Amino acid sequence: MRAARTFFRRIAAALLLAAFTGCMKWDYGPTEEFAAPDGGLFILNEGNFQYGNASLSYYHPATRQAENELFRRANGFKLGDVAQSMTIRSGVGWVVVNNSHVIFAIDLRTFRETGRITDLTSPRYIHFLSDEKAYVTQLWDNRIFIVNPKRYEITGCIECPRMTMESGSTEQMVQHGKYLFVSCWSYQNRILKIDTETDTVVDELVVGAQPASLVMDKYGKMWTVTDGGYEGSPYGYETPSLCRIDAETFTLERVFRFSPDSQPSELQLNAAGDRLYWLDNDVWQMEVTAAQLPAEPFLGFRGTKYYGLTVDPSSGDVYVADAIDYQQPGIVYRCSAEGEPLDEFRVGITPGAFCWNNGARP
Repeated sequence: MRAARTFFRRIAAALLLAAFTGCMKWDYGPTEEFAAPDGGLFILNEGNFQYGNASLSYYHPATRQAENELFRRANGFKLGDVAQSMTIRSGVGWVVVNNSHVIFAIDLRTFRETGRITDLTSPRYIHFLSDEKAYVTQLWDNRIFIVNPKRYEITGCIECPRMTMESGSTEQMVQHGKYLFVSCWSYQNRILKIDTETDTVVDELVVGAQPASLVMDKYGKMWTVTDGGYEGSPYGYETPSLCRIDAETFTLERVFRFSPDSQPSELQLNAAGDRLYWLDNDVWQMEVTAAQLPAEPFLGFRGTKYYGLTVDPSSGDVYVADAIDYQQPGIVYRCSAEGEPLDEFRVGITPGAFCWNNGARP
């Protein structure tokens, strides 16, 4: 039917967006109106560093339709420089734009900006403790910022031990009870444990050179992959690894060693929390109870650059972002939980992160 040409209902176009209070002075242009359905997938396209060409895409699995450049089209200005991550809280999408030093709040249906948090150093991820309190990790900063999302303002910070502004780097976060665990990536080798009631670092655990991804399985075990660093790193260069950590005791239980030339990244879990996925040229999967690393990949390497990964929390379908050459629009491949190809679609330049819109509304 013509009414179903697209899962978005474009209502109007060619409006000039009035300046949002406190907005950056970016170029404003024509806008479009959207009414996106729930149950879709946001794709964050990093763009190229210092080119300001990051973008936001949206894909709906039921219709198999994708729309690109949604932030620019809805707001009349570009998303910014290096779209890093996105989190949904109480019906609002929070888009972290790393090199623009900003986190945008957007309406999940219209993609319009509803507010922004500014004056950040180099934000990576945002984790909500409540509607009025969240933590923001950063690159090249020894602080984790505390923000009030309702007021769009920074309210404090957590000093990270044995970090400088030059070597500071905090990355992904997972929570267990009142404690938040944070991976420390560039130039680092630790997982930090933070008491969210006192906003202080109370413990740390050395896991290996440059841990990035951090997930929590159904058994209360944290998993991280370390990329091994690089020659000349202050922490040296070592074999990359997959580490299992008991969240209750904060102890390192098991280390799975990759081959020396491996480059593991983008660790993910399925919705049940019992199966791991990650990138290392190919796409790999492993049960969390497995005794050893898998011998064969889940999906084979295509000769380009797998750069992002996610698992549909409803169907178990696996989505892989391919950056190709970092210059042209990337591709996202969708396959079933059994590895059967289902779909592929073009997105923006350097697709690197995903966020599922599960339909939760305030």
